[in-house]
Order: sequence, then structure tokens, then C-alpha cells
Amino acid sequence: MGVCFIPLCDCFEANQSRPNAFSCGRDGDQCRPFDNQTYNFRCPASCGNTQVLNPYTVGATTINYHTLVVGGPTEKEGTYENIYRGDSFVCSAAVHAGIISNKDGGCLTASLIGTQPNFPSVTQNGITSIGFNSSFPLAMTLKKRSEGGKQSSSAACSDPQWRALGVSVTFTSILSLFTTSSALFYCATFVSTFFQTALASDAPYSATFDGVVSTAMSRLLPAVFVGLIIYFYCVRYTLRRLRAQVEKTVLWLGACWVGVLSNYTLEKIPLQRLTPHDIKQQPGAIVALVFIVLILVTISCLQAWTFRNEGRLARYLGIYALLGTFVLLLLAIPRLNLRIHHYILALLLLPMTKIQTRPSLLYQGLLVGLFINGIARWGFASILQTSAELQGDARFTNALPIITTPTVSGNNITFSIGLEDGYNGLSALVNDVERFRVFGQSNNTISWMKQVGDTTEYFRFAYFKYDSFGAAAQVYTQAGIWNDDGSWTHMPPGPSSN
Repeated sequence: MGVCFIPLCDCFEANQSRPNAFSCGRDGDQCRPFDNQTYNFRCPASCGNTQVLNPYTVGATTINYHTLVVGGPTEKEGTYENIYRGDSFVCSAAVHAGIISNKDGGCLTASLIGTQPNFPSVTQNGITSIGFNSSFPLAMTLKKRSEGGKQSSSAACSDPQWRALGVSVTFTSILSLFTTSSALFYCATFVSTFFQTALASDAPYSATFDGVVSTAMSRLLPAVFVGLIIYFYCVRYTLRRLRAQVEKTVLWLGACWVGVLSNYTLEKIPLQRLTPHDIKQQPGAIVALVFIVLILVTISCLQAWTFRNEGRLARYLGIYALLGTFVLLLLAIPRLNLRIHHYILALLLLPMTKIQTRPSLLYQGLLVGLFINGIARWGFASILQTSAELQGDARFTNALPIITTPTVSGNNITFSIGLEDGYNGLSALVNDVERFRVFGQSNNTISWMKQVGDTTEYFRFAYFKYDSFGAAAQVYTQAGIWNDDGSWTHMPPGPSSN
């Protein structure tokens, strides 16, 4: 099951959408407490692989498609403590610290310790943490969870999904080998793989297991309804009177499990989300997309040739002509954007597998597995979404403040910044925390005094404006650096993350 890091307002490890410095308010007040709090977590397997899916800035470093772990083991009073910046992914940080294993997950305790002055970059346990050589108001130490005065055993805290997977695969394989009823095989496999995904292998994030079960049950009935339509219009034609039990098990069922476990089997493909924004920004995504499209075109041509030999090609060309027309109509709807989730892609491609051949067994099993994974994990997400829903925590494209060289006098630095028409104010971050929010002035003077000795400090600025939901920051500049020797390094051109 997933976890929520309660101190930072949102279960942002769950949805990858993190509260930014603006949403935490001035001095981070909306994301308190900063210290004297302890939280227990049970982390799932493979949590060390969690990544941010949009640019995220730490000091002068911007990461993307990288796990967010800031800091690491720090020497304190002659011993080493696992000290991490408070916006780190807590379970990934625990893997980095060696408190839990990425393979099995585990239990841990996070204690909030307030402001810390430095977070080193450390490479260990397959993760390279991000360094931050300045202060941050929220830090945490991690250790194995204690229960009844004793540390929790690894066996009691390990993620049970692999044991559950072994039982599910064994059950469905035996059923596939010893039943010739396509309805019995399909229905049992559908339900088994659905619950394996929804409760274990790729469960929706929730603070409690009861929440996971509740979410799974809310999605089961509509998933079964669509699953029955898939069976009556596609699967039963491919599996009817099939006596090749071994081939059915290896090709159809094996491919189905590959699709069901796509969060593991397909995770290395650099395509996290099929949106223009993600395809442009993720390294390797365009090449991967071209390669996948070429594979799909090749498979489609081979399947079309088989349908032609059976005299059914015209009928299926008609089906896809209707589907294509429907997609074009959706594209024409104003103010909404087409989003092809992988469960929708599976539904679109399944009709071409309605033929009893070995390739069709393989393709159909994979597509059914992808459908089950998509619904069990994310539900029936809309095929049409607003620009804000697609953007999530991605960068805006609005104007950036023009920052002139500041005036440095001892431990004080002063910025003079104008306000462009169309914006209501200016937001300033110091060390990734909002420290100033100035309203409605055409010329603004912002002064800051070093708080912690001769440290390096990072400054970023953004315009903000009001909408129907209140004030919203736009895009921040990259970081200007007030170095520990008192010199100023001006920010590079262009935006950082929000």
C-alpha cells in the first residue's frame, strides 16, 4: 500500500503533484509543523523508484524524472544521522538510508527536527541524493520503526505483494491449463488480476489499507461491466473451443500478466504519460514513441492481412473508421484536451485481436492486462481533461520578472523589481521557501539579511495573479546565488520549476 507524508500537506508521493513553495504560504506556514513531531510509515516495494514527473528545483539544481531525495547521512556529535530535507520522498529516502529495502519495502519512523543548515549529496543503495548547501526550515531523521520497545521485524513489515503474486500466478496458470471453458478462465483471471493489482502490485495510494480496499471495490463493478463487454465482443472469439492449453497459458495468460504488472515490466520505457508536454520534456520519449508506433503499425498490418484472408477486413476497417471519427470529434471540443490513458489505448486496439491465431492470443492477453492495470490503479480517468488537469505541477509559460543585479552590503542584499501589467504581485523565494509576497506595486524593493552565518543562499522570483481560486504563482526564475563569500552569481535566463 502507499503512504502519505502528512507534514507536507498532501499525499504527494501518491500523485507526484507536490505542494510548491507558494502553496505552502509565506515562511511555509501552511505546511507546518516543522519539528517535534514523529510519524510512522509502512512503505511499499519499489518505492525507491518514485520519481518527480515535472521539473522540481532544489537550490540551483532542477531535476526531472529523478527521485526526490535531498540530503543523507550526516555526522553529528561524532555519530552519523540520516538527515533529509523535509520535501524528500520519505520512502525513497528510507531506501537511500538503508533503513528499508527497495525490493521488499518496510516500516520506518520519521522525526521532524526543524531547521538544518546543510544537506549533503550522498550516493548509496542505488540512489544519488541531491545536495543543498543552505538552510531549510523542515528536516527529518529516519530510523527503523519501533513497536513495543523493539524494532519491527523485516518479515512483519515487508511488502506482501510478491507472495500474493506467486499465489495469483499459480492459481491462474493451473486454471488455464485444466479448463477449456473460456468464460470460466476469463472471468476468474480478470477478477484475480484485478485484485492483485488493486490491493498489492500497483495499489492506489492511501493512508490506510482500508482506504485501498474501499477504492478497489468502488472500481470493481464498472471494471467487471466493461470486462464482460470485452469478453463478449473480443475474447470469446479468440478463446472459444481452444484446446491448446499450454499455448493459451504461455501466450494469452503470460502476456496478460505482463500487462497487469506494467508498472514493473514496462517501467523502463521512457513514456510516463501520453501528453504532448511529457513527450517533449522526457528524455528518450520521442524515440520510444516512434518505436512503439512502428511496432503498432506493423502488428496492425499483419492483423489486417489475416482479417483479409478470412474475408472480414472491410467490417473492421469500418469499426476503426468510426473510432477515428469519434476521436477527431473529441479533438474538436474547445477548452478540453484529449488524453489517451493506457486503458483507453487497450480498448481501442482490442478489436483487432478478435481472431484465433497465436499472435492474437499474445496481443489480446497483453491488452486485457493493460486495461486491468489502468482501471485498478487509476480508475476510469476521463478521456477529456482541462489544461490545468494536464499541467498538474508542470511549469507555467508566463512572463518572468526582470531581475537586475542586487545591491550587497555586508549581510544585507536588496533587489529592485518592477511589476508587469496583468499581474497582481510578486513572490520571492529564499532557499526554496517563500519569504516575500508583495501586492500591486509597480516598483518593489525586497531586502534580505543572512540568517545563518556565512552560508550560500538561493533567490527565485515570480509574478502572481488572482483567479477564481485565489492567488496563484506563475513561473519562478532560475536561482540567483548569494555566495558564502558575499559575491552574487546572477540567475541564468529562463524558468525554474514552480
